[in-house]
Amino acid sequence: MKRLVGVVAGIAVLVAGVASADGVAVAGGATGMPATREPVVWGACPRVEGKAVSANLECATVRVPLDYREPLGHSIKVAINRIRAKVPRDANHLGTLLVNPGGPGASGRNLTEYVAAQLPAKVSERYDIVGFDPRGVGGSEPSMHCVDPGVYYKPPRPDAVPRGAGEERVLLGRAAEYAANCGNYWAWLLPHLTTENSARDMETIRAALGEEQISYLGYSYGTYLGAVYATLFPQRVKRLVMDSSVDPTGVWYESNLKQDGSFERRHRLFLAWTARHNSVYKLGATPKQTSFAYYAMRHRLRSRPAGGVVGPSELDDIFTVAGYSDRVWPAFAQAWSSYVRAGQADRLIDMYHKHAEQDAHDENNYAVYLGVQCRDAKWPRQWDRWRADMTTMHRQAPFMTWSNAWYNAPCAFWRVQGGTPVQVHGSPKLPPILMLQSRGDAATPYEGALEMRRHFPAARMVVDEGGNHGVSLVGNRCVDRRLAAYLMDGSLPARDVACAALPQPRPAAHMAAREGHHLLGILGVLGLIGRR
Repeated sequence: MKRLVGVVAGIAVLVAGVASADGVAVAGGATGMPATREPVVWGACPRVEGKAVSANLECATVRVPLDYREPLGHSIKVAINRIRAKVPRDANHLGTLLVNPGGPGASGRNLTEYVAAQLPAKVSERYDIVGFDPRGVGGSEPSMHCVDPGVYYKPPRPDAVPRGAGEERVLLGRAAEYAANCGNYWAWLLPHLTTENSARDMETIRAALGEEQISYLGYSYGTYLGAVYATLFPQRVKRLVMDSSVDPTGVWYESNLKQDGSFERRHRLFLAWTARHNSVYKLGATPKQTSFAYYAMRHRLRSRPAGGVVGPSELDDIFTVAGYSDRVWPAFAQAWSSYVRAGQADRLIDMYHKHAEQDAHDENNYAVYLGVQCRDAKWPRQWDRWRADMTTMHRQAPFMTWSNAWYNAPCAFWRVQGGTPVQVHGSPKLPPILMLQSRGDAATPYEGALEMRRHFPAARMVVDEGGNHGVSLVGNRCVDRRLAAYLMDGSLPARDVACAALPQPRPAAHMAAREGHHLLGILGVLGLIGRR
């Protein structure tokens, strides 16, 4: 993976007074102030094949303790990048804005340029905007990989909805294999892949940057990471923005079950939208008819994968993206219609290559996703529990229940037992917090955001009345205006406010152009890692 110019060595963070995610109280001060610190050495960013390197982007690494109970022991490297503020460091400079896109397992360095470009200039020019690859991710060292993606993800994969014990054993074998490979390759790292340790890495980054406080913008899982950081280091937070908040009480098995229900509702909205445009797609004039057409297509792909590539599991992965954003609905409905009505598989295969094909980058994301979620909290170890829960949920929510289950199933076999999640909470030392949320979000349901709000009662929530995941910096001026005001001077609305949703998409002749425009937005940057 990418090796970055610039390194910080010898950072020893002495933290203590709180129980660590490794299960042992950490010695030292609860503030996590480093005993010694060297400044970050910024340098040019390495070239990435097929991608232009911005002249304004700088890169570096920060050395962090593998185990915060042993701050002078083995260390690893966290890769960071930065777009510097245009104003000098005087009264107009607002410090560092640290950004995280979620996951766990997503690269924060991929978000930096997007945030800098999409924020109003009067805001972005006053912040050093810094992205980081959490431990194990992307350019951080080590970068975690567990399987050869070309072999493990070779399409078509087994159908995620098992028909009988034999098919279930095949799927269980895949999950156990993945967990075993991660355990064999990364036994020394797995105990230390936790949200809490990533939050402590953020504190190390803050100290290395020489900032007394930092501001933070986190999406999806990144809201939970921000909440953990705010709980551990409240006095270090200048501004805190949570966009699409995770339910902190459902970490992580229960939150995935809740997602199955919310993605089902979102999928049915897509089917209803397709029915309303039956004159274009001719897949059915009612949601019942389009639902029949969809599951008939899925059944056909089980025995006759499109192009020998898109089977039912690949179809699940493709259309899960439509649960995150309605901007892709026209292109997806057209690909579906072309396949069903004209026998043309090209568009469906193209959707697979754009949205569901797994490469080494995606496998790294997945490995860290599992590493964090399986270690953060306890998961059922008896498969009978999983089978019973998924069988019940599948009756209510057939769209994603089993595919989501297998995505997380390696946690049933994980080499390291799950720990106890940090109990996030507000503090008098925290500034007021801004929460941004869509009411119909499938990945991070609105009810979970309300639960996060209860843990931070001083927060204010701006609610987008739509259903897309990730609501800021994608064109909703009402939302973005509130975000800009808060980042500028910390101002919040006196009470929670609602913003009208962006209009639902309409069928258009140039589907690919519409989709490409959307993917320049935040969801393209987030990469739709997993099903958070």
